[in-house]
Amino acid sequence: MGLRRTYAAFLLSGLIGLLTVCGWASAAPPSGLYHDSEFQDHHVATRDLAQNEVPAAPQKTDDSADAPEALDNTAEPVGMEEDAEGWSEGLGAIPDPLEPMNRAFFQFNDKLYFWVLKPVSEGYGWAVPQTARVCVRNFFSNLIMPIRAISCLLQGKIKGLGIEVLRFVVNSTVGFAGFQDVARQQMDLPMQDEDLGQVFAFYGIGPGFYIDLPILGPSSLRDTVGWAGQLYLNPLDYIVKDWWPNIGIRSYDLVNRTSLRIGEYEDLKRASLDPYVALRDAYHQYRTSQTEK
Repeated sequence: MGLRRTYAAFLLSGLIGLLTVCGWASAAPPSGLYHDSEFQDHHVATRDLAQNEVPAAPQKTDDSADAPEALDNTAEPVGMEEDAEGWSEGLGAIPDPLEPMNRAFFQFNDKLYFWVLKPVSEGYGWAVPQTARVCVRNFFSNLIMPIRAISCLLQGKIKGLGIEVLRFVVNSTVGFAGFQDVARQQMDLPMQDEDLGQVFAFYGIGPGFYIDLPILGPSSLRDTVGWAGQLYLNPLDYIVKDWWPNIGIRSYDLVNRTSLRIGEYEDLKRASLDPYVALRDAYHQYRTSQTEK
């Protein structure tokens, strides 16, 4: 865990230095409440945005969409199909002063997906039933409750904080350690999907500039700082302190989640003239749309 935090500190210091030198910090988005999460799942939004640019073949459906999604480990975006129409009206583009570097990392992530992550996830999906994979996703989503609860608290969303705490208690007991989302299915208590990047935006901090991180994918200066802060809020980092076991568990979570949404990134590439631009704009527009909720 010490190496991971050292890496995060090094990354943040470099990003802050770039922000100071380039002067690309953008104006803050409108202040408001956020709903939905980190990082963590922007592929559906990206696919929908790309469809507005270039006609594409009919999209595949995912039976797992009924289950909650936990990037860091977040829920499946809610209401993004409705937002897509609004995005087409045009939101300000995020500054991209590091585009050459970002494109290089985009190509790296693209090869990593097609050469490693997709084949492994397909094999895993063939061996493990979808029901079991959804249960695993629920478990990891339940585990990172402190990130969502503290993010609600820092925004003064007391009701959201109460829902997250109640969800955790119910799902950790009746839901068999979180493998079943009983709180949502039986009590109509939806996951709040808050993160520290949203907290920063709530207090008027703009996204800064776009960053395509190796392995982690699309982000912004603000959301990268939030991601680093969440390393101190994720219970996994305190339960599994050794570096390699921790990385192994995170990798398993990533493979499990990818197995439930194979095809979305492929749809993006087929529907886009420039997948890098489509992914960047969809990420920014999706995050911006959350500030207006």
